[in-house]
Amino acid sequence: MKVIAYCRVSTDNQKEEGTVNLQVDSIKEFCQKHSYELVSEFKDEGISGGLENRPALAEMFSFLENNKEVTAVVIWKLDRLARDLYIQEHLIKKLESLKIKLISTKEVDLDSSDPMRKAFRQFMGIVSELEKSFITMRLSGGRIQKAKRGQYAGGRVAMGYSAKDKELIGNNLESETIKLIFKLKRNNHLSINGIARLLNKQKIPTKENKIWYPSTISYILKNPIYRGFYSYDGLKNNRSDLALV
Repeated sequence: MKVIAYCRVSTDNQKEEGTVNLQVDSIKEFCQKHSYELVSEFKDEGISGGLENRPALAEMFSFLENNKEVTAVVIWKLDRLARDLYIQEHLIKKLESLKIKLISTKEVDLDSSDPMRKAFRQFMGIVSELEKSFITMRLSGGRIQKAKRGQYAGGRVAMGYSAKDKELIGNNLESETIKLIFKLKRNNHLSINGIARLLNKQKIPTKENKIWYPSTISYILKNPIYRGFYSYDGLKNNRSDLALV
């Protein structure tokens, strides 16, 4: 039987630790044990369990539609497909519509034709969803406590800073760009559209090395961190050491 593998890790830490390769190795061993021919692997690394921004998952479905000889998708564990029960069942239904079997190395047969097996699968989905909720709750609580102390609580790092040892530090090159933006607004009285055009003309990169948009300039000008105030989830603390303007 020809099969493909789908693997997913949800955080950048897991990506760096190479845990997705542990899933691949486990699936390869499983396929060898059951005499399955593994023809391709699809890996989403540092990706959440939602349906948005999962390029490998989208690529996998395209592959299945164009390679009819493949009859099954092998996953390491059901929650690697998705933790959310609704999304999990939606993806399984999509596979079934393509006449593709879903096989897990960790759970019993996931066949939907057997009511008990389907109930077990859904039960495992509920357990996984609850586990995700508890993890989110613990992470959220820890981040809020850090934010109350004025410490970096995670999330997107604003331009002008870098995250090191779970704390924000100044990024000299980006800091100069931030200072230039405030100077162009305050001293040169340029509009946000004018600032964006000037930065693009001078080929000054954004944090993601993309082009500047007026909305990006507006966000920077309104961000309190550049004035020395760190804000997270409604909490605001004085961080004069982070002030750039």
